[in-house]
Amino acid sequence: MTAGDWLVRHADGIELEVKVTPRAGRSALAGPVRDAAGRTRLAVRLKEAPADGAANAALLRLLAEMLGVPKSACRLVSGETARIKRVRIAGDPGALAARLAALVGERIS
Repeated sequence: MTAGDWLVRHADGIELEVKVTPRAGRSALAGPVRDAAGRTRLAVRLKEAPADGAANAALLRLLAEMLGVPKSACRLVSGETARIKRVRIAGDPGALAARLAALVGERIS
């Protein structure tokens, strides 16, 4: 599995396509998952419920914490009310991809 489906590098950061599972036992990155159509996304479990934007805020907090960037560097691009979301993270794209690879245990080219 490659990150080509769920991670896109930009000059000023990266963009992730994530599949969020709210109301999980704990918040964590679960790693890449492939759906029935063959599309790969980064699975993220969140303990927060999807009410009043709590899960979206938790997603941005978790990604910022895990990638070592300020929360202000993360923003939701699409999927505000959906489980499939796109998140943009500002910073050095190479460093962010390397940190993400270490977290999910996958080689990201």
